[in-house]
Amino acid sequence: MIFRLRTSKRTQEIFQELEGRTNYKPYTLVKHAIAWSLKENTSVEDFESDSDGLDLNRQTITGDYETYFKVLIEQVEGKYLPEEEYFPKYIKAHIDRGSKLLLDMYNHAGSVEKYILQVLGEGDTV
Repeated sequence: MIFRLRTSKRTQEIFQELEGRTNYKPYTLVKHAIAWSLKENTSVEDFESDSDGLDLNRQTITGDYETYFKVLIEQVEGKYLPEEEYFPKYIKAHIDRGSKLLLDMYNHAGSVEKYILQVLGEGDTV
């Protein structure tokens, strides 16, 4: 079983930028990135990116919610994912795709407070 993955260089840069602007650490940002990617409800099967970014361990990414992450990703992919595909391939793809979406969402909101309202579904009037 694999316990570590490396994000893309771009994801690392996005997380560094957002950490500087929000004080959110990568262990928080990674969960937001996955959530935004899953919300797209499209496959990341063919998503490609480099592995020159952050070195993250599995526990940092999924914590006690490993099963939930796997089930949600399988739902989006529309198929069962063997362990060796789920982690690191699909998790990494959702992190890397989601980091770009996260940056766009944060930039659109303009502040941590407005981003949180947007996440909660109350940001439509922002």
